[in-house]
Amino acid sequence: MDSGKHESGEKMSQDTNIVREAIKLEINGRAFFEHAARQTGNELGKKMFTKLANDEIQHLKVFGDIFSSVVNVQEWKSLIEQEETNKSELIEQLKKRMHDANKNKSASELEAISIGMELERKAIDFFDKSANETSDPKLKQTMKKISDEEKFHFDLLQAQYDNVTNSGFWFDIAEFRMDGKY
Repeated sequence: MDSGKHESGEKMSQDTNIVREAIKLEINGRAFFEHAARQTGNELGKKMFTKLANDEIQHLKVFGDIFSSVVNVQEWKSLIEQEETNKSELIEQLKKRMHDANKNKSASELEAISIGMELERKAIDFFDKSANETSDPKLKQTMKKISDEEKFHFDLLQAQYDNVTNSGFWFDIAEFRMDGKY
């Protein structure tokens, strides 16, 4: 009986860690995309980054229902508040990269898109890995769903990068897909 309790405790701890990391990813993603929207001079770029930031907020709402079954509602709210008030070292580094590239306006926008793609790649890897690690069916399903959405975000950013740089086509074949197939 002890080992069952221990395994259940380990599962809960593992799922709780997944929850915490997912919260950090979504809050950091939102913070970066909001910053990129403010810094980008291109109106379409602003709209794209704003949409991505709003999608990250939506992900947190989706997680709320699922994660409240893993951690209690008060702990969930506390985790979000804690992460929103913490200064993320990663986001500060990314903002600095954008600032350093700001000498050339298009270089700054390209840097923002590149950073966004990096964030999305990390999120995809995290959500895919988490879906494989959890045994909670609801959490697994949510991780897969959010991973698919992050893949679409990556493809959107790739398409925007290719558009801005006038690249993305070799032998008249697109190097990216817009159907969420990363």
